[in-house]
Parts: sequence; structure tokens; C-alpha cells
Amino acid sequence: IIKCLTLNAPNITFFCLTGIIGNFWLGLRSLPKSSSQLRPNDVLFMNLAASNLITNCLVDLPDTLAQFVNNWFMGRNYCGVLQFSSDLSETSSIFSTMFISVYWHQKLVGSIRRGGAPVQMDNLRLVGVLLAGSWIVALMFSVPHFFIAEHDGNETLEVCEEHFPTPAEKKTFDALYLILANVVPLVGITYASVNVRAAKSVVAVATIFIFCWFTHLVLRIYSSFRNSILAVKLTNFIGASYTCFVPYVYLHGVKKLNCSWR
Repeated sequence: IIKCLTLNAPNITFFCLTGIIGNFWLGLRSLPKSSSQLRPNDVLFMNLAASNLITNCLVDLPDTLAQFVNNWFMGRNYCGVLQFSSDLSETSSIFSTMFISVYWHQKLVGSIRRGGAPVQMDNLRLVGVLLAGSWIVALMFSVPHFFIAEHDGNETLEVCEEHFPTPAEKKTFDALYLILANVVPLVGITYASVNVRAAKSVVAVATIFIFCWFTHLVLRIYSSFRNSILAVKLTNFIGASYTCFVPYVYLHGVKKLNCSWR
């Protein structure tokens, strides 16, 4: 069953195309009619869509094409780009989801307690600073992949490997990445989503996120101690499924899962 989930070409194609359509639609429907109508929620949705599209177009799409040609046709030259794009998109998407959860927590909990007064994340400049910071963190963890990602020389094996100078450096890098880019956002999303049951789409995404990324976290921890192609493929599958379904949940929640522009 696991092999079918991770290697089946129709499944990969489905996730790829569905993700591209969903995230493109989320970004498009979040665009305001004018700059004066731009809201923090729109900025957060557009950032999430852009983050996910990096995975859809630079990670999932090459994987889809590779399934049809039965060859990891980009080989060594693409491994660095693949790993860079994957972690950049993944980290930015995780932080975007956390910011969306925190935003709605402030709107539905903090604003009520303050008598409907504006909340901190109603400030577009603050949201911009937070998103810029998240991209900087994502870049810090992604750029090293250009130097450590390698292909094992087997042209039929569509898996890139990472080779650190020393095992200690690998453990340090993995530990920092797991804590800062996985555990911290996971805790933040869980906390922020506890009291926002009125926003069903946020709760639904938080539930999907917690399930997907907790499993993802366990697999990353396992992979840091033991090399496993299956674990890598399962990790990629979980990431692809998350970026595929989440935009539709958000679009449904904000009542924009249609072709109306009113």
C-alpha cells in the first residue's frame, strides 16, 4: 500500500495538477480589486499559495515528468535545486499556515476580548515583516542544499541524497531545522487553533496540518538517524498531499471556491 502511495504515477500526477490549480486559484482569488482593499488575510493567503506553488512546479512537476520517462532525467544538476525548492517551499508554507492560524486566533479571540478593537496582525507592515522573516529563515535552511545535495549516480533512482562533511554537522543541521521550522510552528498552530472553532476552515487546515506535519516530523527524525529511501518518499508524499488539499479548504472557508468575482 505504501509503495502504491509513494510511487504510483497517477497519484503523483493527481497531486501535482490538483495542487497547481488549487494554489493558483487561492492566490488569484486573494488578490484585492484595489490596493486600498488589501487585507492581512489576503497577503497571508497569497504568500501561502506562492509557497505551495514552488513545491508544485519545481518539485512535484519534475517528479511527475520523471514517472513518465522512467528516468531521473535531471540527475545531479537538478538535485540541489530540488532540495532547495522543497525545503524553501515547505518552511515558508509551514510559517504561512502558522501566521494564518495566529491571525484568526487574534481576530476571533483577542478582538472579542478587546471589544472589537483592531488586533496586532491587522497591521500590514507587521505582517510583511513576519513574512519577510519567515522567508529569511527558509532561505537559511534551504541554501545549504546546493552544497550538500548529490545524486548517487543511478539514473533510474529518482532520489537525491545529502552528504554533510561530518555526521555531527548533519545532526546539528537536522536538529535546528526540526525545532525551528517544524516543532515551533506545530506548537504555535495547535495553540492558536484551540479557540477558533468558529473559523471552520482554519480548524480544518490546522487538523490536516497537525496530522501531516507530525507524521512528517517523525519521518524526518527517523531519516536523520537512518538512511531510508522509503522514509524520504513518504515525507515527499505527505508534503505533496498537504499542498494539494489545503488551498481548497481555505477557498471553501472564505466562500471563494467558485468562479464569481463579486
